[in-house]
Amino acid sequence: MSAPVKIGEQTMTGNSRFTIEKLDRQMSLRETVTERLRTSIISGDLVEGELYSAPNLGAAFGVSATPVREAMMDLVREGLVETVKNKGFRITGMTDAELEEIAEIRLLVEPAATKRALEAVPSDSISDLRSLADVIVRTARDKDPEAYLAADREFHARLLSFAGNKQLVELATSLRLRTRMYGLKTLMDNDQLDGSAQEHHEMIDCVERGDGEAIYELMIRHINHARGMWNTGTPDQDAPEQNTQ
Repeated sequence: MSAPVKIGEQTMTGNSRFTIEKLDRQMSLRETVTERLRTSIISGDLVEGELYSAPNLGAAFGVSATPVREAMMDLVREGLVETVKNKGFRITGMTDAELEEIAEIRLLVEPAATKRALEAVPSDSISDLRSLADVIVRTARDKDPEAYLAADREFHARLLSFAGNKQLVELATSLRLRTRMYGLKTLMDNDQLDGSAQEHHEMIDCVERGDGEAIYELMIRHINHARGMWNTGTPDQDAPEQNTQ
């Protein structure tokens, strides 16, 4: 039996509560539903192992089941959801060990790739990156996890794109999408995400100075912050900085 979902109130689903708001119909439904569902999974609002039906989720969003099914199939390809024949969609689980494995791969890939990208960022692209960093900081302060995650993903994908390797960008983005950040909303509610959000401006400062070593170390710290968010709701200030050069 699929988990219930209601609008404008907290609803028990397994051992957690899930709150959802109606969508703006002027936006692209499939993309908006996909982003909303993705955020709910990454932040833990949609419960791992729970079964959800497209009609129930569609009713919660105020849309038909069709864009929900389409969005869920996108999330199946991302590894966040699995289909259950004739029943609906189940949120895939992610163990602490699997999260650490993802972090290990990210530490091997992203710092070195970002350092490489820094050397190729054209001067006329810096203002666009700075604008995205502004959005990240603002959405952290506005306590908008959906917009925050979308802007964060776009920022890093755009910065990495200057490394000139499309497959690398897709890999890094895929790993970012699979990362669960269960403490994200707690950090936002407690105004503790500002430091991690501000690091995106520090990255642009490194680009402007041409400081590859600094951005390499900053990316290690940035990923370690994400590790701390998963279970504790606190940036992992004490995580060992792994040098993978």
